[in-house]
Amino acid sequence: MEISLNTPALLFPAISLLLLAYTNRFLALANLVRKLHDEYIETHVKNDEFKEAHKSKIILWQIKNLRRRINLIRYMQGLGVFSFLGCVACMYSLYRGSAAVAEFIFAISLLSLLASLFISLAEIIQSTRAIELELSDIEELEKGNIFTDILAGNKGK
Repeated sequence: MEISLNTPALLFPAISLLLLAYTNRFLALANLVRKLHDEYIETHVKNDEFKEAHKSKIILWQIKNLRRRINLIRYMQGLGVFSFLGCVACMYSLYRGSAAVAEFIFAISLLSLLASLFISLAEIIQSTRAIELELSDIEELEKGNIFTDILAGNKGK
């Protein structure tokens, strides 16, 4: 099978959109890190209640999670850029008439893109874990205690 100049060129828009999506995820994480940092500072300034200490632990866990996610996004972006560069090198090799070299470079470019997508999947899994933690924390706050259960029972009667 022989590849033409159009083959790697087809990946240009896909990789560009993928890198844009990765950058948007990174920017969203950066904003979240800033927000959590501010919350963490606020909790440690007035950390006189158990609730604040619990909130502080959750914020620390989220910050660690965000650090892992930022590293994953860094690798995703790096591999995406490497894939993009591979497509350019492949096109140059085809232009110079080196089809065998171009096929090899294109294969590496595709593998790099595949690795980037797998890392993206891992980052999405990390992201959903953070959201699940937030939801479980909200559910804990909404759970009633014996007094709220008794009051709720009396209101129904």
